[in-house]
Amino acid sequence: MSRTTPPRPVDIVSLFPELAPLARQSVRLHPRAGVPSVHDSSVGGPLLWPSDEEWPTCAQEHHHWEPPVSLDDVRRRRALLEAAWLRHRESGEDLLTPDQRAYLDELQAGHPPHTEPNALLPVAQLYLRDVPGLTGPAGADLLQVLWCPLHHDGEALPAARLVWRNAASVGELLTDPPEPADVEHYGHYVPEPCVLHPEVVTEFPAPHELPEELVNRLYDWGEEQEDDPDAGPGGAYYQYELSVAPGWKIGGWGPWSFRDPSPMHCPSCETGYRPLLTVSSGEWDGGSRSWIPLEDRVPPERTGLRSPSDPPMVEIGRGYNMQIYICPTSFDHPHLEVMQ
Repeated sequence: MSRTTPPRPVDIVSLFPELAPLARQSVRLHPRAGVPSVHDSSVGGPLLWPSDEEWPTCAQEHHHWEPPVSLDDVRRRRALLEAAWLRHRESGEDLLTPDQRAYLDELQAGHPPHTEPNALLPVAQLYLRDVPGLTGPAGADLLQVLWCPLHHDGEALPAARLVWRNAASVGELLTDPPEPADVEHYGHYVPEPCVLHPEVVTEFPAPHELPEELVNRLYDWGEEQEDDPDAGPGGAYYQYELSVAPGWKIGGWGPWSFRDPSPMHCPSCETGYRPLLTVSSGEWDGGSRSWIPLEDRVPPERTGLRSPSDPPMVEIGRGYNMQIYICPTSFDHPHLEVMQ
C-alpha cells in the first residue's frame, strides 16, 4: 500500500515568499513491517551482497554504559513482549507471568563485551529506481547502509558504513552473512525488517537555519493560529507542521531541534556536506500530527510491541534522529553522522 502525506495545512510560501527559494525535495521512505528480499528496497532487510566480498566489521572503540546483548537476545525479547502485548488479558492481569519475567531478565542481563571486530548490521538497502532524486557514483544503482549496533565515540551513535554498487554485477549471493556478536543493551539499533513506500514531499528549513528576523515573524504568525485545532503548538507551528518532514527519508533539510546547526564541511575538500539519509525514532508524534499519512489515520484495533509510528523499532538517543551527510564533490570522501 502506498503512503500519502496530506497537503500542508497552510501554503506557507504564499504568506512568506522568502521561503520559496529554500524549498527542497525529500523522499519519505515510510518503512512498514514486511518481508523484503535482497531484490527490494528495505529497512532492516537482507542485502544484495556478493559471496566473494568480505562482510564489513567494526574495530572502533565502543561505549558500554550497560552490558551488550546478542542479536538473538534482542529477537527473543521482542518476540516475548510482542506475544504478551497481543494476548488477551483480564483486567488487572500482569503483562508477563513470573516465569516470563525471569526469562526477560535473563535476556536483558547481557554479557561481557567481545574484543574482536564486530560484524556490521544491515540498516537500509535503497535501489535508486525506487527513490526519486537519489544518485550515486557512475554505474551504481544501489545504496546499502550498514552500521555497528553499539554506541561509538563522539556522538554516541552507531557507526555507519555506506556501500554503493551495481546490482547486475553482484553475481553469486552471500546467503548467510555474519551477525554482530555485541548489540547495544536495549537493541535500539536493531531495525526490524520493513518494506518501503517512497513518497516525494517538499520541505523548508527548520527555524534553526533561518534568519532570526524571519523566525520571529513565523513564530508570531504561529501564535495567531492557536484557535485552529489543527494548527499545532502555537509559535512552533511552522517548525512542526510546515518545515521538515519527520521519519526516515532521503535528502531534504536537517531536522534540527534540540541542538543548533553547526558548520559541517568535508575534511577532504572543505565542501559543505549535504543530507543523504535520516534515520528516525518515529514517523510522527504529538507535535507533528499533520504529517501522518492518510492511510495511517485510522489506528489498528490492536498493536503489539511495534508502535504504528515506528515499524523499524529503531531509537536514536532519547527519541531523536540520526542524519547521515555526504560530500557533494565525491562519493569517496568520508560521510558524517549527526544526532538531531
